[in-house]
Amino acid sequence: MSLDGKTAIVTGAGAGLGRAEALALAAAGASVVVNDVSDAAQLVADEIEAEGGKAVAVTGDVSESATADALLTAAVDHFGGLHVLVNNAGVLRDRMLFSMSDEEWDTVLRVHLRGHFLLSRNAGAYWRDKSKVDGAPVYGRVVNTASESFLLGAPGQPNYGAAKAGIAALTVSTARGLSRYGVRANAICPRARTAMTEGVFGADAPEGIDPLSVDHVAPFVSFLCSPESDRVNGQVFLVYGGMVALMRPPSVEQRFDTVNGTWTAEELAGSVGGYFADRDPERMFSASEIMSLP
Repeated sequence: MSLDGKTAIVTGAGAGLGRAEALALAAAGASVVVNDVSDAAQLVADEIEAEGGKAVAVTGDVSESATADALLTAAVDHFGGLHVLVNNAGVLRDRMLFSMSDEEWDTVLRVHLRGHFLLSRNAGAYWRDKSKVDGAPVYGRVVNTASESFLLGAPGQPNYGAAKAGIAALTVSTARGLSRYGVRANAICPRARTAMTEGVFGADAPEGIDPLSVDHVAPFVSFLCSPESDRVNGQVFLVYGGMVALMRPPSVEQRFDTVNGTWTAEELAGSVGGYFADRDPERMFSASEIMSLP
């Protein structure tokens, strides 16, 4: 899975999963533009260069257009182009829906969803223009970071779940819109022990191999960024430990048709309401069965 000669942008790469992804891509031969909102971006860039790789740090908030612009400019000016985009940056503002403030909603949607959009838009425009100039498909890879929260509807994360659902939809739209130019876009839902998930998984790893180590996720991200993933496009994967699960697209569970051409209240109550008559209201529209995966 060589990435020699390729340039990658990794957002939120100052620690945790983003750092692991940046190091893995660098180990595969890619030059890496390391982004974080803090100076930790420079520390990771220094770490890559100390190992013989090539890296440059760009500090900034991915929800700001100026940061997205600076990241693409750094890739082109320092390394001659862009081939890989890994959108990872994110924040949490967990709270129940009825207690959530406007700011808590907006902050999470801005960093996650707007951040993914800004970077994807810039990369997509760059690849489209390059493909038109070259008269041929380019090499482009986008790996977005969704979450099981959007699949499960986590009650304490309405903002985070909504943002991650948007990212999954953005990923499929990106794949459809850019595939003609040679770009492949996919999303991962990682289970990983990081500072952001400390409240869920705990800060301390168990003795031995930690199934929630970020080092289990980074190799799959490297694969999605590699030439070997050329046939993989517009997919959503659950990734943790030694397991990768491909999520099936939404499907129709049951179809209801009116027999009179126009629904009546009574017919809806008998048809749709009757279907749910014996259904536990706690059984909702969610992919809760994925929690049973080993």
